[in-house]
Amino acid sequence: MLYVVTGPPAAGKSSWIQSHATARDIVIDLDLITRALSGPGAPTWNQDPLQLRVAHRARYAAMDEAFTLCDKTDVYLIHTMPSPKALAKYKRLEARIVTVDPGREIVMQRIEAMRDADMQRVASRWYRRRPKQSPGAMPQASRTW
Repeated sequence: MLYVVTGPPAAGKSSWIQSHATARDIVIDLDLITRALSGPGAPTWNQDPLQLRVAHRARYAAMDEAFTLCDKTDVYLIHTMPSPKALAKYKRLEARIVTVDPGREIVMQRIEAMRDADMQRVASRWYRRRPKQSPGAMPQASRTW
């Protein structure tokens, strides 16, 4: 099964996956990929453009391969704001879309406390463009904070 986990920055998408995935599942998380490709001392949520460029390429390669394995293991993909084209592809793959959203106020507080201030713009854009709930979507908070 393919799970596409959406939501604004700092919503708890990674936490949701941590509470649902097993060690045998595949997790594709751009933050984790970027961290794995960054040198010692890089921030946890690294937004360096050069490292992100490489991480995005690695993410696309991982997605292509993982999508062929959904019948053998669960695949969890974080995709903050999937485009209509991406959503169509996920629908063809019979993905379950999970929207993690604890609410705008909480998200903005978390960004202020833990993330780069630029992520507030991304979160604002997510809330403006927030996808309408599609059949099978499961809106929820990641955990009790």
